[in-house]
Amino acid sequence: MEADISSQAVGLGSSVDFSLISLFLRADFVVKSVIIILIAASIYSWAIIIDKFKLFKKINESTLEFEEKFWKSKSAESFYNNLSASKEDPMSNVFRKTMQIVLKSRSRNNLNEKLSGLLESNIETEVNSLEKNFSFLATVGSTAPFIGLFGTVWGIMNSFQSIAVSRNTSLAIVAPGIAEALFATALGLLAAIPAVIAYNRFNSDSKKYSQRLENFAKRFLSII
Repeated sequence: MEADISSQAVGLGSSVDFSLISLFLRADFVVKSVIIILIAASIYSWAIIIDKFKLFKKINESTLEFEEKFWKSKSAESFYNNLSASKEDPMSNVFRKTMQIVLKSRSRNNLNEKLSGLLESNIETEVNSLEKNFSFLATVGSTAPFIGLFGTVWGIMNSFQSIAVSRNTSLAIVAPGIAEALFATALGLLAAIPAVIAYNRFNSDSKKYSQRLENFAKRFLSII
């Protein structure tokens, strides 16, 4: 009897397909759910990464052009009047919103104090817009490995159950379940590593740009 089971196990080992699609199709509902969640998280993370990469590249170029033209202009008011309404980078938005208040303000009393608070508020709004979806990247980076680990533990439990049912410790019996379990771990790391790297990079870029806005605000206040 034991010889028959062993021979069946050897036959199973030679015929089992270990391709990624086969591993997914053979997995139970829990492991499949983990795999789907991790793949969806990874895809959305990459969409955010690509979008933020393009955004920071665009606003850095646009801001550099804005600063060069602004400091060459004769006055802030003339520059504001000639500023294109289609120009949409954070520094342009901060300048535009602040100048609207300056031009509407009839009283110059405490204007510097009012503008200081306004600039701070506008900068915070623009930075928050830049940092949109950062929390998702941070969440994926911190939780994806644990979600993958959960799928791994569940898959290994299934492998031990297969051993108990078949009463055979042959590698051919446990290999499919272990492969499915390790597949979940690999997906967890695949989702987490790019998300963590991107979060750190974009968080650093956001802080640098925020400091750039604050420096502009100080210099802008000095000429109002």
